Amino acid sequence: MRQHYEKIVKGNDQRVRNALRIQVTDKSSPYYGGFPDETDLMDAKYTIYRVYNMTGAYSNSGSEYYKDEKLAERIVLALDYVERYQHEDGLFDLIRCNFHSAPDTAFIVKRMLPVLHYLKGIQRDEWQEKIYQKMYGIAKKAAYGLLAGGFHTPNHRWAIASNLMECAEFFAEPKFAQTAQIYLAEGIDCNEDGEFAEKSAGNYNRINNDAMITIGRCTKDAAFFEHAVRNLRMMLTYIEPDGTIFTANSTRQDNGKRVYPKYYYWEYLTMGVERDIPEFLDFANYIFRLVEEKQLSAPDILIHYMNRPDLIDFEWEGCRRPVDFERVYSESGIVRVSRGDISYTLMKGKSNFLYFSTHSLDVAVKIGGCICEHRAFIPETLEKTEDGFLLTQVMKGWYYLPFQEDQGTSDWWKMDHTKRDRKWGPDLTIEVRIREVESGVEVNVKLRGIEEAPFRVELAVLGAGKADGDAFSMYGLAGKQILVKQGNVRLSNRMDAIDIGPAFGAHGFIEGIFGSEASDDRSFTMYYTDYSEFNHTFCIRSVTNQ
Repeated sequence: MRQHYEKIVKGNDQRVRNALRIQVTDKSSPYYGGFPDETDLMDAKYTIYRVYNMTGAYSNSGSEYYKDEKLAERIVLALDYVERYQHEDGLFDLIRCNFHSAPDTAFIVKRMLPVLHYLKGIQRDEWQEKIYQKMYGIAKKAAYGLLAGGFHTPNHRWAIASNLMECAEFFAEPKFAQTAQIYLAEGIDCNEDGEFAEKSAGNYNRINNDAMITIGRCTKDAAFFEHAVRNLRMMLTYIEPDGTIFTANSTRQDNGKRVYPKYYYWEYLTMGVERDIPEFLDFANYIFRLVEEKQLSAPDILIHYMNRPDLIDFEWEGCRRPVDFERVYSESGIVRVSRGDISYTLMKGKSNFLYFSTHSLDVAVKIGGCICEHRAFIPETLEKTEDGFLLTQVMKGWYYLPFQEDQGTSDWWKMDHTKRDRKWGPDLTIEVRIREVESGVEVNVKLRGIEEAPFRVELAVLGAGKADGDAFSMYGLAGKQILVKQGNVRLSNRMDAIDIGPAFGAHGFIEGIFGSEASDDRSFTMYYTDYSEFNHTFCIRSVTNQ
């Protein structure tokens, strides 16, 4: 992949240029040697990430910074800063929220280890020796800090465990591997679909994959590779028509964000080669083609290529082509379908249960209404039918009943309300049937069980610049809302157009009450409304933009 490698070298040089402009060089500053992030916060993690780039550039003969002594001086200054801000217990702070943080220390060590591996394996010059010794001391002290552990989220466990496994080898300290096994004893949270617990396709899936690959290499246990391979296979079906990753299922901060898969490149390349999976290699080429077409910065992986020189001149001609697919991930409660230039997604347990996407337009569909504590349709079941899919929920009505005996207090907030009997009912059953039609989907919504409850269908359209109905045209759509009572609406931009309808509108109660979800201020939101019981059908179709 020499062409990829050469662009990665140039991309790394650009990162170094940017870093050198912002490094704190005022000797009187307590942050001397460090790097402020985009919000001007200073911490060791951000600084080590810059050192990672700078050391790669200094040591790479293709870099404009190769053996540049001024760069080497700046690297040492940065490592001095990191040393000053490392706690005595070996841990670092992520000053935005986490202090004496094992997970964030693990992410720091993760950046240092490939640099240490590279420097260990070469004939080091005077500057590289100084860099190696400083980084070695920081990383080893940090590894001992990881023994105390502590984490917040599922992926943190694998970041810590994988670092400890790798440090056990690098520093010849069996205690690190023994502690890692305590984490691994919990079992890996990757289900049969290939989905990790946080469902974070835009970010933490790749973090978990990297950890599984590291643990697999250190333990020689192929089962860990299989977790990563399953997820990478699943991720092939999470790519939208525009090349971004579907993220609306995520439980983390990447939810709803448009993210390109460039940081999956190295995982697809290495697993494709090592596990002999041609479609992974095709996808690695596809990712780099996206990087070039979308004018993205190259993946930040120079030092990894330097540690795997065999891959620099490894070439693969294939490239992923768009293919039609339908995947039902039962354990994850999600259906992903791609047909030509459109895709759609169905999700159990989410209020935004349907997503429809073209190259530049997205539609998120919700059903809102209030039955006791329920505020929106959140499917409890998702199943394949003869001609499509069925999502269902029973919104159970209930009321508390008086206690039958004295509770020892008249203070409502001190009473144990879990002990109350309840009067159950009435219940509202919602059924949504999805059926494919030409260039789109047909959506049938049926409510039964309670009469005269005001409900709404919410269609949040992202990417449209114009909306045309039977009797209106609207421009500058982001953040605007409209109740559509009849006919179809065409949503368009300069690239794409979709038709949605026919509409229905019986009331204007579109905001909901008491904790109902607010509309998305990035989108143009259309509402259809009616009173239960009802049975309505509408379509979402991609059309040629005239």
